Amino acid sequence: FSSIISDKMSKFVSNLKSKMDTLSLIKQPIETELADFIDLFNHALDHEDGLLQTVLNHIKQRAGKRMRPILILLMAKNFGKVSQATQHAAVGLELLHTASLVHDDVVDEADARRGQASVNADYDNKVAVLVGDYVLSTALLHVSYTHAEIIVRRLAELGRTLSDGEILQLSNIQSKAITEEVYYKIIERKTAALFEACAAIGAESANASEEEVEAARLFGKHLGIVFQIRDDIFDYYDSEAEIGKPTGNDMAEGKLTLPIIYALNSTKNEDMLNLARKVKSREVTRDEIDKMVSFAKENGGIEYAERRMWDFHAEAQTFIDNYVKCDSIRSSLQAYLDYVIKRKK
Repeated sequence: FSSIISDKMSKFVSNLKSKMDTLSLIKQPIETELADFIDLFNHALDHEDGLLQTVLNHIKQRAGKRMRPILILLMAKNFGKVSQATQHAAVGLELLHTASLVHDDVVDEADARRGQASVNADYDNKVAVLVGDYVLSTALLHVSYTHAEIIVRRLAELGRTLSDGEILQLSNIQSKAITEEVYYKIIERKTAALFEACAAIGAESANASEEEVEAARLFGKHLGIVFQIRDDIFDYYDSEAEIGKPTGNDMAEGKLTLPIIYALNSTKNEDMLNLARKVKSREVTRDEIDKMVSFAKENGGIEYAERRMWDFHAEAQTFIDNYVKCDSIRSSLQAYLDYVIKRKK
């Protein structure tokens, strides 16, 4: 028994070290700039009021890996340098993303985010909505400090796109159709849109050409799609402690993701299609979700989703091959792209 525990601990330490090495490589070209970003971001969430400051401190504690601002900083450095406009744009975008998560938790009635109690769970929906509005307004304030109309416009468009994606997802739950086309529309407007905006804004803040900005934007889009498909695959495995959500959680929320969509459309299994409709109507049981998870695995859903991930990875790779000249930034962006597709949580 002790040898089994020891082996598991060794694997855990090895995986942790590998992960830390990868993240260190990703951050290496922008370590100083990232530290400046973190200071500016934390300062943006400072406030004198008791309740508001308490909630803002709660939000600060779930910072995550900073993957999106890292992408902005890397793109700026790839095409020139990280300027004050870059930093304020990065803070603005990260604050917009933060506000959207606070509001999403209210919409989804979620109790936790990244293993920490959500704002609405620790306080209530009124506090969560109002604090989300405050964070959103602070995002707009910081993006105005860029004095760049194109960046302000892009952030405003991102806010609209994220809301559009949420509404599309809600309306899709009520639709009988189960298609990959709608799945991609949703993830492009939710997850991919964030990475897309990060890459484009980073390039724009460094005065990149229109061609370079467009190439960066597409890199971000493909990267974001890879990120979301990987996230969706996690939901088909028992790793709640590592990933932060139980198996089948997406289906419990009425969402059908790529592995099950493929399995349903390739087999046309009427019993499973009926269960899928129950998923959409939020009437499915835990046992039925487990049955659908097994069905997706047994009918090639995971393998198909992984193939599609690698297709989008190849699309993103063309940007690194054609538009990244600096060796350290190339290594960093390559590690970033590979990390997104190979990550374990």
